Amino acid sequence: MAPPNSALVTTEKTNNDFTLLQVHDSESQMFAEEKQKAASPKQYRWFLLLKLQKVLTFLSWLTTGFKSTFASVKKRISLSDTSDEDPKYRGRLYRIIKVFLGLSIGALVIETIAHFNKWNLSNMMIQPFEVQGLLQWSYMAWLSFREDYVAPFVLLVSKFCIVLFLIQSLDRLVLCLGCFWIKFKKLKPTIEADAYDVEDPSSFPMVLVQIPMCNEREVYAQSIGAASQLDWPKDRILIQVLDDSDDKSLQNLIKDEVCSWKEKGVNIIYRHRLIRTGYKAGNLKSAMSCDYVKDYEFVAIFDADFQPNPDFLKLTVPHFKGKPDVGLVQARWSYVNKDENLLTRLQNINLCFHFEVEQQVNGYFLNFFGFNGTAGVWRIKALEESGGWLERTTVEDMDIAVRAHLNGWKFIYLNDVRVLCELPEAYEAYKKQQHRWHSGPMQLFRLCLPAIITSKISTWKKANMIFLFFLLRKLVLPFYSFTLFCVILPFTMFIPESELPLWVICYVPIVMSFLNILPSPKSIPFLVPYLLFENTMSVTKFNAMVSGLFQLGSAYEWVVTKKTGRSSESDLLALAERESKSSNEDKIIRWNSESGLELLGKLKEAEMPQKKKKRNKLYRKELALAFLLLTASARSLLSEHGLHFYFLLFQGLSFLVMGLDLIGEQVS
Repeated sequence: MAPPNSALVTTEKTNNDFTLLQVHDSESQMFAEEKQKAASPKQYRWFLLLKLQKVLTFLSWLTTGFKSTFASVKKRISLSDTSDEDPKYRGRLYRIIKVFLGLSIGALVIETIAHFNKWNLSNMMIQPFEVQGLLQWSYMAWLSFREDYVAPFVLLVSKFCIVLFLIQSLDRLVLCLGCFWIKFKKLKPTIEADAYDVEDPSSFPMVLVQIPMCNEREVYAQSIGAASQLDWPKDRILIQVLDDSDDKSLQNLIKDEVCSWKEKGVNIIYRHRLIRTGYKAGNLKSAMSCDYVKDYEFVAIFDADFQPNPDFLKLTVPHFKGKPDVGLVQARWSYVNKDENLLTRLQNINLCFHFEVEQQVNGYFLNFFGFNGTAGVWRIKALEESGGWLERTTVEDMDIAVRAHLNGWKFIYLNDVRVLCELPEAYEAYKKQQHRWHSGPMQLFRLCLPAIITSKISTWKKANMIFLFFLLRKLVLPFYSFTLFCVILPFTMFIPESELPLWVICYVPIVMSFLNILPSPKSIPFLVPYLLFENTMSVTKFNAMVSGLFQLGSAYEWVVTKKTGRSSESDLLALAERESKSSNEDKIIRWNSESGLELLGKLKEAEMPQKKKKRNKLYRKELALAFLLLTASARSLLSEHGLHFYFLLFQGLSFLVMGLDLIGEQVS
């Protein structure tokens, strides 16, 4: 043992003839060891304190988040307006959902008791003398009844819905392949070279432009302005502003706007009906009955929020030249507010697929598709020979398209010609729009089925119209979406014998959603929200489909979709410059875009009357389904289903967000 304050020197000879000297100071070594022992507990305590601080910070953030969320939800519920959610919107479907919710909650309570008591009766045989208590006997009896009677029925219905799901998915895949073929071959409609002599205005056909509107205070000026600037010989065009507004002050504003453009040399007239029947169809029918319409060959239709480019007519009307069997040329929609909020982003995905894939494929390969009601040009002869505008449904555009197709007229779709319009920014407006869009086709199907069967078109065209156009895309899609994913799937959590496979609830829907997003590749990050959103909207579409099919009261309602009057920056600046030239007010010039937009916004706000603030709604069907799905997800958690649990959880939360009206424009 070395004495204190001494150093131990050792030598070691290596293979390279070098000698290594190591000095071992016992006192310094002991000091280092004692320092390390003293520092370790201190560092460990600091480490624990830092970890504890992070945990407390996270818990504080989580608590604050939950508190603010529950506070906002509580405030939303207390301030929400349910006046529009009357029985005609809820009806029997809401009562049925409530019954299912009650059954699922009761089943969850029983399953929870069975889980904690470890009554794994489905995997082992229990003798009667082993049953302990009435509750266990009741649970055992339920398992036997479920296996013998309930599971086979649920399994049968789920298989039927899965078959419909696969057929509809196959249809969507075929449409995508058709679109890919069009893109790959660069196929598009063509026109004759020099269809009209630019130097001879008399060679241009007579075109009637119609702008039907009803209480469109926010958008009337921009739609009239856009139509008045269409590049077409002034003596070969007439613009009809078809105003169905019931507000006298608004009528005067629209009249003044029409007069201002008339003073600038635009051939434009204002029409107002005294008897406002038939909604948009009645408005268009009344306008077509004017004597001067017989002088015109084509009619272009624009809804009040649509803003065609000046060259719209020169890009569409020439497609009629040399094609006497073409009755309609349809342009594509483009949106000024597609990035405004999550709701508009998800709508953009749906509509991009509709125009890029459905309309383009059907237009090129079948020469038939549903008229979109606006941004299209009709041959007036085709309208007249097909019976004109009828007021029998809320989808007058689809009605005239079906009748024209049955009379042998062909349609052309132009994917490259786009017209600016506006998407609904509030969930209430979007919900009502979708109700009309999905109830109307079922009304029309009932009315048109005999005419389709007895028409002189080919058997293939009849089959396409009945089975693909109406049944598969208008009836089957909302039926299986709601039944399979919102009813059967949560029920299978309580009936394991009929559990849906993963490819039905996960893999195939994700693939189909990915195909839907392909026409708008910038929306790929919204793949999962889009899938959840579509399933959530299925309750509205299913309810609308049933009401239209069975002619229920809500099928005949027409609610004008709410507009905000948004425009692109270039449109706003152009309007600002026109106004600045006609008055000596503040100049708004093109290079000063930010101040120009701000000033124009203030001028518009000053002209707009102050309206009473609206409140957000509560949607009870969505809320009931949210709790149904969340109850099923809790049952799935007990069984450790994995993906089933996550799907039900997030789908339930999606319904909850919709039911509380927490998506889209917030108005309260």
